[in-house]
Amino acid sequence: MSTAVLLGLSLVVIGESHLADPTYLIGPMHTQLVQKGAKVHSVGVCGATPANWVTTTPSDCGRADRVNDAPVAVRIEAGAATTPIKDLIGNAKANAIIVVSGDTIGSYKAAEFPKSWAYQQVTTLTKAIAETGATCYWVGPGWSNIPGRFGKTHERVQALNSFLAENTLPCIYIDSTKMSQPGEWKTIDGQHYNSAGYRAWGSAIISALEDAMVANPPKKAP
Repeated sequence: MSTAVLLGLSLVVIGESHLADPTYLIGPMHTQLVQKGAKVHSVGVCGATPANWVTTTPSDCGRADRVNDAPVAVRIEAGAATTPIKDLIGNAKANAIIVVSGDTIGSYKAAEFPKSWAYQQVTTLTKAIAETGATCYWVGPGWSNIPGRFGKTHERVQALNSFLAENTLPCIYIDSTKMSQPGEWKTIDGQHYNSAGYRAWGSAIISALEDAMVANPPKKAP
């Protein structure tokens, strides 16, 4: 895939804990997006559910923030919070928003997936994004290799991705389970990948994102 599809774009990337540590996606994926010519503001807030991005919502486990070619993401814990998505998109004059989210609504230890609550969470965010006019791409969660302390199982990951694929419009959905085999990418705790896993996931997300942008090009920046 040519780098031209990303060249010159202004992107905002938001997510939960998978973006909230310098060694996670906010490291390798952010770097690759910048290397391909995009202007990128990535923000990860540990524990953030989709609806938490509509208003400023505190986090008790940290936030990481990275802009363009800054070498290291800035991580804070005291006073960590989300930034409203409309502010992030407006400040960056973003063509597109990339949402990496799903694990925080997976309710992995619950007997049943709470569809009604999850629907409210997802649509609260997609409505706010739609009102900005920015093109949206939503990346769902990948496989775990062990249930671990989060209880993340293959069956629930499949159910969650199926739900997100049907309920994230107008965002274009990117299914991370199509990027690897179950258990292929190793985790440190059943949910967060090791450094090799995050590098592989980040590269796979960008490849899928480029394909999605060819089929559904981002709108021009406002």
